[in-house]
Amino acid sequence: MTDLEKKARELLKQRGVELHDIAELVFFLQNKYQENLTMEDCYENVNSVLMKREVQNAILTGIQLDILAEQKKLDHPLQEIIATDESLYGIDEVIALSIVNVYGSIGFTNYGYIDKVKPGILEKLNDKTDGDCHTFLDDIVGAIAAAASSRLAHRAVHDVSIDDE
Repeated sequence: MTDLEKKARELLKQRGVELHDIAELVFFLQNKYQENLTMEDCYENVNSVLMKREVQNAILTGIQLDILAEQKKLDHPLQEIIATDESLYGIDEVIALSIVNVYGSIGFTNYGYIDKVKPGILEKLNDKTDGDCHTFLDDIVGAIAAAASSRLAHRAVHDVSIDDE
């Protein structure tokens, strides 16, 4: 595991996101389509997604912006935009889409759906009553789950692993 991957995983954990939380989202997205799906399959695919440099970079970038917003260290008006997760600010989704894109277009559908219904950890990350800022993190977590779900779907259709290099 590279230092970059270790740091990305560490930041997720520090911000209250466990691999189990993401694996549960993957299960939520895929259990209707894969009758023998196990949580082990979900973990495997989440771990594969987290091994991608593009994903690691998105995690580090997004979480750092969330932390800076919590510390009120961003300039106006960006501080207010990120701190309140302003609805017309779409850069958080753009970063998430960079993750989703790693495994093809099915990821966009998975991401759009999970971002809309906000199951599991996503509901908690969207709760703004605790004072934490997760403007980027909620979208990143949803995107990781969507990408892992896409990876699972590709494998199920082709019954082979897609190129993960």
